[in-house]
Amino acid sequence: MSALGHYLEEEGLATVSISLIRPQTENTRPPRALWVPFELGRPFGPPIDPVFQRRVLLTALRLLERTDGPVLLQDFPDDDPRRLPDANWRPPIVPTGSGTGDSASLAGGLEAEVLALRGAHDRWVVQYRRTTVGVSPSAR
Repeated sequence: MSALGHYLEEEGLATVSISLIRPQTENTRPPRALWVPFELGRPFGPPIDPVFQRRVLLTALRLLERTDGPVLLQDFPDDDPRRLPDANWRPPIVPTGSGTGDSASLAGGLEAEVLALRGAHDRWVVQYRRTTVGVSPSAR
């Protein structure tokens, strides 16, 4: 996303990203980023807490008002407000390959990640009776 942010900024469109992995953000140096200390996969904090999630979003958007950039990394001031993280949530375990970096290896890794996420997606569709794309009912 950092490269895309730089490209969009060069075209005159201001960008902000939310970072879950601070060292990666420090290396890629996006134009503006908010680092958040939350679980991977939860860039806005805990689920079903719209008040807290709005605070995260507004903090990120306020980076657009700052003039001390263009490379700016700000820390979100608060931890996850829940006493304990969600014990049931785990990121999918994706098998690692040989890591040769060729396109076939990268495509295989992407396919493995998509397949690892499939079960979670299917459970979500059953629970909410819609897909995660748009708000229309699921075709299943």
